Formats: sequence, structure tokens, C-alpha cells
Amino acid sequence: MFQFISQQSELENVLNLMDQTTIYGLDTEFIKVDTFWPKLGVLQINIKGQIFLLDGTTLDLSQFWLKIFNANQNVFHACGEDIDLIYHYADQLPLNNVFDTQVALSFLGHGLQVSYQNALKNILNIDIDKDQTRSDWLARPLSIEQKNYAANDVLYIMQLADKLKCELHTKGMYEAVLEDCRNLTLEIATETPKQKLYTDVGNYRHSRRQLMQLQLLSVWREEMVKALNQPRSFILKNATMIDLVEQNPKNNFQLAQIKQIRPNVIREHGKTILDIIKMLPPAEEWPLRIARPIRHSSKGVTQDVDDLITQIATEIDIPKEVLMRKKWLSALYQHVVFHGDEQDLPSYLLGWRYEVLTRPLIELLNKDAAYLTAQMKVDD
Repeated sequence: MFQFISQQSELENVLNLMDQTTIYGLDTEFIKVDTFWPKLGVLQINIKGQIFLLDGTTLDLSQFWLKIFNANQNVFHACGEDIDLIYHYADQLPLNNVFDTQVALSFLGHGLQVSYQNALKNILNIDIDKDQTRSDWLARPLSIEQKNYAANDVLYIMQLADKLKCELHTKGMYEAVLEDCRNLTLEIATETPKQKLYTDVGNYRHSRRQLMQLQLLSVWREEMVKALNQPRSFILKNATMIDLVEQNPKNNFQLAQIKQIRPNVIREHGKTILDIIKMLPPAEEWPLRIARPIRHSSKGVTQDVDDLITQIATEIDIPKEVLMRKKWLSALYQHVVFHGDEQDLPSYLLGWRYEVLTRPLIELLNKDAAYLTAQMKVDD
């Protein structure tokens, strides 16, 4: 049913077999509990129906990564964490030849995050066991249960992909799915500039001073987690950072009252954190306020936008939540308010969605641009 590959000589046979086809089914098993970077345990691959489990703890996979990047197509289900791992280990990006069956399922009306287990049940009427999800994939030897679990994750994936591709071709949406998969893998490859990390933490309620503090804290945290190879939450959780800038502690006693801050962080980095939130650059260097979500601005335009998205989703027979995400709409709103360049919009809005969705929405929002802009003039 599968072969477990742990010797380099055995991997050569797999690499040779990969040369006989250009489409692979892939999955990974890894551990990322107490580290920033994932630790690869097993990489599963389906090559023309043959299943191989590659030992991520022993093998040199440099040649394998090259073949993945040069493939015609790599089939995954819910590829986000797998792609992130591949970028780290292959030290190459982006991987723009992905077909993600979860993305395909969303276009076909099955929801945004259908699991692989449910996908097989609903589409192929196949039941698989998922009781090894929390396994230690770095432990050796792996149990037969672990190996069977890992093998199942790619055993049926090509069959699932073929069925979904047929439905997408019938619907005329196959190329749109491939484009969204490329946008997804590019999004994973695009690291947020350190100076912009605060935008994932702060919100429109924060003052410019608080945003400056969050910016400095975010940069410091990012440098720390990469240097120590620890999860961000081990240093400061987002909620902790928000509490810091809202409470502005002046000493370690007050720092200890901050939400979910770890005692060891106070002990090792308390002075640094207090200095960061106290010693700010001149006010003219502080970030601008974050735009309010559109729902907080004009009730009229919010309803008009929602109606238009619903209408377009119905016309092209695509689920509304697939057609437009909240963060894309927020970016579109800010684009209109700040008179931005369309090329700076999320890539999802510039491809197949542009003519059917993005352009009509920009025209609609521009009609209310004066009101929306006025709503942005909030006192600091």
C-alpha cells in the first residue's frame, strides 16, 4: 500500500519515478508546538498511484524540492501549512503550480474549510480514520497506525482532484481555481514587512500613539521569535500587546497585571518592553490611524455593496464567501478612501474577479467616496 523511505539510496528510486509524471499528490506531517519554524516529520507523495512516505528526519530532500517546484502540478488539500513548510525547507518560493482541493470544493459550494475526511466522504463516499492528528511525527519508529494515517492523506487525493476538476471544467471555473491557488501560495510567500506587522494586531480604535507602540513591539517580537525559534505567543500574544499599549505599565509590578504575559518574559525582557512603549519617536513619525471597517461608516453603502456582491455571486454561481472576503473588501474600501493605486489591491481582486466584481465595486464606492472619506477624519 505504501513504502516508508528513510535511506538516501531509496529516495533515488522515488526521484526516478517522479521523472515519469509531472503531477503529484502531496501532504506533510510536522511538529510546530514550541518552535517558530516547522519540523518536518513525514512527507507523503502519491506518484501515479504509488504512495511513498519520506522520512523528514533523515533524508536530504534538496533534489526532491527541485522536482516539486518544476512539476506541472502539485495537488494538496488545505495547503497553507504544507506550503509554508516547503518554503522553509526548500529555501525557494513561490510554488505556483498548486491545485488545492479545499479551494476547489469552496468554488463548488461545499464551504470554505471542508476537511479532507469530509471531502472524501461527501465526494467519493470513502471513509478514512483521522485519529493520529496529534501524533508525534518526529518520534521513531513510527507506529503502523501513524504510517497508515499518513498514507491515507494522499492515497485518494488524486481521485478526489480528478472528480473536482471535472466539475470545475463543467462550471467553467477551473482556471479561476488555479488562479486563486496561485494567489494563495504567493500570499504565503509574501512576508509582511516588519514595519507593517502591527496592522495585524491593531485596529481602527487605536490612536496613532498606540499604533506606534504596537509597531515597535511587533518588530521586536518578530526579531526575537526568529532568533530564538519560538512561537510568537511564547514572547507576546497579540492580546497581550494590545493590553500593553492600552494599559501603559510603568514598572514590572504593573507589567505583571497585563493580560496573559508570561513570568519568564517579564523576568528576561521586562525592561526592554517597558522601554519600547515609553521611548517613542517624534509624533510626526507615528503611523496613520487604521481605517474603520466599512460596516462602521455608511449604512447605505454597506447594504449596496452587500447587495451587489450577492447579485454577482448569484449570476456567476459562485458562493458569496468565495467571491469576496472581508479583508479584501476592507482593502478595497481603503483604496477608495485613500485614492490608492489599483495595483496595490490584493492580487485576488486583480485577476478573474476584476471585471466581474472589483471594477463594479470601485464604481459603487466612488459614488459615496466623499462620505466615506469624511468618516475617516477621526480625531487622534
